[in-house]
Amino acid sequence: MTRTRFHQNLDDLKEKLLVMAGMAEQATQRAIEAYRVGDVSICDLVTRSEPAINRMERDIDQMALDLLAMEQPMAIDLRFILSVIKINADLERVGDQAVNIAERVHDLQSLPQVELPVDIPKLATLAATMVRNALQAFIDADPAMAEKVLLMDDEVDEMNRAIFRTLTRCIQDRPEHSQQALDVLIIARNLERVGDHATNIAEDVIFWVRGADVRHHLQTGS
Repeated sequence: MTRTRFHQNLDDLKEKLLVMAGMAEQATQRAIEAYRVGDVSICDLVTRSEPAINRMERDIDQMALDLLAMEQPMAIDLRFILSVIKINADLERVGDQAVNIAERVHDLQSLPQVELPVDIPKLATLAATMVRNALQAFIDADPAMAEKVLLMDDEVDEMNRAIFRTLTRCIQDRPEHSQQALDVLIIARNLERVGDHATNIAEDVIFWVRGADVRHHLQTGS
């Protein structure tokens, strides 16, 4: 394979990953919209999107493995391919989180409607922003933007902890609403996991561009 053809294939791999990212982001946005408006038909759209996301994950992995098998990539290209494989897995898991959220929304709609003193859309907005910024860092090969995503993770974690504390008190004070509170707890936990996957993507961008392993926020290079 000529170097020109190889780099065209890298571009194709990047484009396919961005399509995958769009599918995972759409699933997450739909799941949160379903929660916000209480529409189970939107939940069904999320659930039906899962097989396509799973197929896309397999296709991207196969493309990446084929490139590794057919070529001996230079260091930065090797890091790019390895990062794509890891980002691809995180995007598939973002899709899984969306399905989990949709399932909890579906359950909530079968229960008596109650007001719970937590702001799930605010947590969702922050987690979605992390994903969007991590993907923009990937598009632009921008490790500085990726580092900003890492800093946002603490805010998501704290919001999730605050929701946990609030809903735990609700379960104790209003046990008749325990199932609703548990469903919302699970939704918050899934959104916190979306933030974790965004963090992983940001770390992979830094690894690709700088050759630095910053997992667990330990700076090992520049």
